Amino acid sequence: MEQQPLVSINCITYNHEEYIRKTLESFLMQKVDFPYEILVHDDASTDKTAEIIREYAEKYPEIIKPMYQTENQYSKGISNISGAFNFPRARGKYICMCEGDDYWIDPLKMQMQVDYMESHPDCTLCFHSAKTEVVDGSMTEGKVRPYTEDRIVTPEEIIDKTSGYATASLMFPTKYVKELPRYYTDCQVGDIPLQLMMAEHGYGYYMDRDMCVYRVGVSQSWTTASKKGNYKEKQRKYYENMKWMYEEFDRVTGGRFHKESVSAAERIYFLTMVNTRQYDQVLRPEFKRYYKELSDRTRFFIQMEVKAPWLYRLLQKAAYAVRR
Repeated sequence: MEQQPLVSINCITYNHEEYIRKTLESFLMQKVDFPYEILVHDDASTDKTAEIIREYAEKYPEIIKPMYQTENQYSKGISNISGAFNFPRARGKYICMCEGDDYWIDPLKMQMQVDYMESHPDCTLCFHSAKTEVVDGSMTEGKVRPYTEDRIVTPEEIIDKTSGYATASLMFPTKYVKELPRYYTDCQVGDIPLQLMMAEHGYGYYMDRDMCVYRVGVSQSWTTASKKGNYKEKQRKYYENMKWMYEEFDRVTGGRFHKESVSAAERIYFLTMVNTRQYDQVLRPEFKRYYKELSDRTRFFIQMEVKAPWLYRLLQKAAYAVRR
């Protein structure tokens, strides 16, 4: 008879043949004093991802619970795969997130997070820092580290955060995702509205310890796919969707976090201007607070591109040559 899991690991995959073994192994290496399950959803991969998942599911049938799609659900308009297919079947008290191209690096990750959440029932979101691993030669920050020490994070801070949280670091109570609001189901992305849901019900706790790796530049990732085609138009639509999401969250919560919701939506607009290099907007005085939140490296390159575009293009060509 299978034990009732305390934690359900939510893993969604699509064409992650190169990465999924390391991801699954990182779940299986966890040193815990409780049972857990691994919910893997494969969205009709066209490579060998499903084959690798089957191999592991046959080896660990009590732990790994796969779901294989024959048609790609994302292309049919289901943008939040986790909410549609994995959250409903989660049996654990808590859910841990990790997509099939990321992985965990600390065998004590789940135990540490569970220990904290079990002893602090008002905490609805436990997360930690992450290392980044670049797979396409792009330049990026070395870590996802929103804070510099272990600390409680207020609901207001979660909503109006100055830095993102690594999805593969998140743990939260399952009960809050059994019924999903529209601001989650109709949003292009899943991690931000998920964090808003947790902020609505409690507070967060951050552990300043690298316990997972976020892979940057994976060809099938949402971030990489969004840069193809008309990037400026995609960024415009992304902002409009996110603005609606924050407005809907504000409505659902009765204006309890109105100031934070407005500020968070403005930050999204600002960041889309950075991404599309519309520096006349980026450098507007009203966005000074968001500009200061950018890394020193990003601000340096913005100033260089504005004040010395010829030098910026020269450095860009040199960096591209090195990556090749």
